[in-house]
Amino acid sequence: MPDFTLIEQPDTLCSQLQEHAVIGVDTEFVREKTFFAELALVQISASKRFFCVDPLTDAGMGEFWKTVTNRTWVLHSARQDIEVVYQASGLMPKRIFDTQVAAALLGYPPQLGYANLVKEFFDIELAKTHTRANWARRPLTEALLQYAAEDVEYLLPAHAALAEALDKKGRLGWADEDSAALLNTSLYEIDPQAAVLRLKGAKNLRGRRRSAAARLASWRETEALRANRPRQWILRDQVIIELARQLPASVDELENIDGLSPGLVRRSGGALIDAIAASGKDQDSYQPKAIPGDAEKSILKRMQAMTTEFAADVGLAPETIASKKDLIDVVMDGDGGSRVLTGWRRNAIGKDLLNLI
Repeated sequence: MPDFTLIEQPDTLCSQLQEHAVIGVDTEFVREKTFFAELALVQISASKRFFCVDPLTDAGMGEFWKTVTNRTWVLHSARQDIEVVYQASGLMPKRIFDTQVAAALLGYPPQLGYANLVKEFFDIELAKTHTRANWARRPLTEALLQYAAEDVEYLLPAHAALAEALDKKGRLGWADEDSAALLNTSLYEIDPQAAVLRLKGAKNLRGRRRSAAARLASWRETEALRANRPRQWILRDQVIIELARQLPASVDELENIDGLSPGLVRRSGGALIDAIAASGKDQDSYQPKAIPGDAEKSILKRMQAMTTEFAADVGLAPETIASKKDLIDVVMDGDGGSRVLTGWRRNAIGKDLLNLI
C-alpha cells in the first residue's frame, strides 16, 4: 500500500508538482442525486509520491487547477474523470494518456478495468472493497484514503510499460490520438437545445411529435440544470415520448399520460402544455437517418468481415478498430465523420473500407 499525503489546502501542493511534467490522476465523485457529479477527491501520483487532495474544504483551488492542468495526465478510463474535473474547474489537462485505451491497442479487452490492468502488468491484486463508498462524507477514513491512493499507485508504471510496448509495435501514436479525442470539450458541454439527441425513442418520432419531444427534452434539461437533479428525476424519457405521441392540449389532458405524477402536473403542467403547444408552430426539418437497405447491408457485411480480418491480423478486438455504428456511418454517409475514417484508422483500414462503396 502506498504512503500518501492528505492535502486539505490544494493550492499548497502546486510547488511540489512543478518539477513533474507527467502525473497520474484519478477522481472520486458522487452523482446519484444530482445532475452534475460532485467532485469529492482528487488523487495524484508524482514519481513515487502520492497525494489525496480534498476539494470539499473551504480552501481555494484556483492555483491548484492551473498547475495540474498544465501537465500531462495519465488516467485509466479517463472520460468520467475529465468530465467531473471540467465541470468543477472549467479546465482541461493539456495532454492525457489513457491506460485503458492504450491497453486495448495492445490487444487487451477494450473495457479492461484498472485492477485487471495492474494484475496483467505487475501481477498484483488490488482489493476493490470500497467501490460503493460515500466519498462526500467527511471525515474520510484512513482505509478509504488508502484505497483511493492505490488507484493512482500504478498509473505511471503502467504508462511506462504500455508506452514501451506500443512503441515497439508502432502504435504509440495511435494511443496518443485516441486519448486526445477525450479532450474534446463538446463531449462535456451541456446544451438544452440538443437534449433530444439523448432521448431514448425520439429517433422514431416525426413532424410535430419530434418537435414536441425536442421542446420537452429541452425543458427537462433546463429544469435539471436549475435544480441540479438527475434528468430522470425531473421527467422520465418514456413520459416525454408519451407526451409527444399524445400531444395533450390542456392540463386536464395530462391526466391521461401514464407515469406523469400529479405533483409534477401541479407544479409544471402549464409549462409542459406550453412546450407542446409551441411545437405546433415549428417548421420541423428533422430527417431520421436512413436505414440500410439490402444493398447497404451487403456492403456492411463485407466491411465487418474486412474489419474482423484486419483486427485478427494486428491482434486487436474488432470493436477497437471500428464499431458496427462506425461502419454503418461509412456505408450510409460515405467519407463523412465516422471515426474509422479519421486519423490512424483511416490509414490502417478506412481507405480500404471506402473502396467497397
